[in-house]
Amino acid sequence: MGNHRAERAPKRRTTSATAAPATGRRRASTPPRRSPLASLPSLPLVAGVAVLAISAGGAVAAGGAGATRLAASGSTIDAASAVGSAGTALARRGEVVSRDYTRDSDVTAEESDPELVALAEKQMAERAAKLDEMRKAAEEQAAKIKENKWVLPLAHYQITATFGQVGLWASYHTGLDFNGETGDPIMAIANGTVTSAGYDGAYGNKTVVTLDDGTEIWFCHQTSIYVSVGDRVNGGEVIGTVGATGHVTGSHLHVEVRPGGGGPVDPFQAFVEHGVVP
Repeated sequence: MGNHRAERAPKRRTTSATAAPATGRRRASTPPRRSPLASLPSLPLVAGVAVLAISAGGAVAAGGAGATRLAASGSTIDAASAVGSAGTALARRGEVVSRDYTRDSDVTAEESDPELVALAEKQMAERAAKLDEMRKAAEEQAAKIKENKWVLPLAHYQITATFGQVGLWASYHTGLDFNGETGDPIMAIANGTVTSAGYDGAYGNKTVVTLDDGTEIWFCHQTSIYVSVGDRVNGGEVIGTVGATGHVTGSHLHVEVRPGGGGPVDPFQAFVEHGVVP
């Protein structure tokens, strides 16, 4: 009874994480710690996915070339970054090849192109200048027609003899006779300059008005003459009065038309050509 039970000393825990191998047994190797990245796809696979994604979009695989360089250098690459880069490239390409965007950009570029704007303005200016030139030419022509339009020499008359008639004259009648009363005003037929004014034998008192084109208009058998050589007269202006001077059988106005100061032509036809029918 006096014998006390010997107390066992408490076992000491070893601080080593690995127990001492049993004698005669092979030490088991500790498995390597797995990296969190080990569950991700391998680098070549990620790079391949990125390249395929970019190729599917039609973009130049600049990112793929970068991935290849990274793989060759042994650098690590994050899968999310690779896929994100591919998505960004596809989105960027979508913006570039958008048909509506391209069309709007082209239209805007054409509208704002300084060369095209300058060309359009030049063409508009040339067109406006041409139209203005045509308008001025038409106005000038209208003014010439109006200016060259003849007027009748008497306000009241009867035609008593025409050009080419024979009988009372030495050969044939060289003018157009307007019957009138002595003293009736005689009007210039068209614009011109007085080149002769005075008595001329069988023609009696005669006034010659030379038109701007050189045509001479003779006004014969006048009672009085109101103009002098060198005077400028206009169509419708009174230059004298009807009379019976020279070789006549009665009071009337004898009119002759001589183009270029040459021989006489039919006055009736000349009046018609210049817009007046006697």
